[in-house]
Amino acid sequence: MPIDIGQPAPDFELRNVDGETVSLTDLAGRKSLIVFIPFPFTGTCEGELCTIRDRMEELNEIDANVVAITTDTLFSNKVWAEQNGFKFPVLSDFWPHGSVTDAYGTFDPKVGAANRSSFVLDKEGVVRAVIATESRGVARDYDDYLAALNAI
Repeated sequence: MPIDIGQPAPDFELRNVDGETVSLTDLAGRKSLIVFIPFPFTGTCEGELCTIRDRMEELNEIDANVVAITTDTLFSNKVWAEQNGFKFPVLSDFWPHGSVTDAYGTFDPKVGAANRSSFVLDKEGVVRAVIATESRGVARDYDDYLAALNAI
């Protein structure tokens, strides 16, 4: 079930590419952008995160956290993040497979991966915007992230 705007974001504890735990609590006190990525090493997903990487200064200027979440392993995520120079956390929701992705209402059990959805949270962890596309093959617009974060 999708999360409604105005609801607290579901809590999570996931491991980053170095095996360290990152939780929703770690994001508290700053605006946050949680980006669910269907599949690492694919053109659309890579393009979206490379845009975030290249425009990270804009997000820093508005004091926004960024985390990307995949249902892939942390080992695969590590190679992908290193190859692309991602400095923001890329988190693994591999096991139990997709449980956090499902809690956010964006897990597709037919393919075992996330739909292309992002959640904009305020400093208290309340969902203020959901940015999604109807197809995993269609990228989200980075400017929609900025508009949603600036509206908080």
